[in-house]
Amino acid sequence: MDMKNAVAVLIVTVLALCALALAVPGESQPHPSQASKNAQPVIVELFTSEGCSSCPPADALLLKLESSQPVPGANIIAIEEHVDYWNHDGWTDPFSSADWTYRQTDYVARFKDKDAFTPQMIVDGQTQMGGGQLPQVGQAILQAATLPKTQVTLTAEDSAPHGDQQFKVHVGNLVGSADRDTAEVWLAITESGLESAVGAGENAGKDLRHASVLRSLHKIGVASAKGESAFEASTRVKLKSEWKRKNIQVVVFIQEKKSMRILGAASVGVAS
Repeated sequence: MDMKNAVAVLIVTVLALCALALAVPGESQPHPSQASKNAQPVIVELFTSEGCSSCPPADALLLKLESSQPVPGANIIAIEEHVDYWNHDGWTDPFSSADWTYRQTDYVARFKDKDAFTPQMIVDGQTQMGGGQLPQVGQAILQAATLPKTQVTLTAEDSAPHGDQQFKVHVGNLVGSADRDTAEVWLAITESGLESAVGAGENAGKDLRHASVLRSLHKIGVASAKGESAFEASTRVKLKSEWKRKNIQVVVFIQEKKSMRILGAASVGVAS
């Protein structure tokens, strides 16, 4: 690493540490996506569980990164994915899903790991680290923000007061895509402000607060490598009644099927 990059990483680390130090536990946090308008979107996924004793610090780190947005030039889009393989140890994580475990399994194959582990943080589908490794996370986010991105536009259209909402998705010319890979278009629903009073298992007695938790994820299409507009569609999103609309974010990201590299992303809230 040259001196310029080393200094940049140091600045990122100091900023992130300051954000963590200034945030008071239990204090209300700003809504996600408070980064500057010109910041590049960077997807930060965290595979975690309320049944894992080493996970709460990683959850807290992602929450602070999401709310304070300390990395220059990056709009950190947090996606906290609760796996289900810790549920047998006395506490059933209410946010866990086998689907997120399967998604992590795909990353295990991508990174050629022996087994899945928590907490695992993955930046733009390309860089993985333990969830509490602040300098490495800051460096990976900074590097991801400097790379060329596929432009993704996500616009909220009509909405129903207690149900569906329509969104228009536009993906520009694919940037950085591989010739022999498939650029899939994914739509995720996340909810912030979630917390649990854990009554059993490794975190018994702890009150856990989370960054934006993944509520649903499905593929809505495939982006074409030809032409200035790689993908365009309108999609209707079903919102469950128990989700708090003011805390919901809709996230669209382009991810290559084989490399799992995320080429671009966008997020928007829903109408209250």
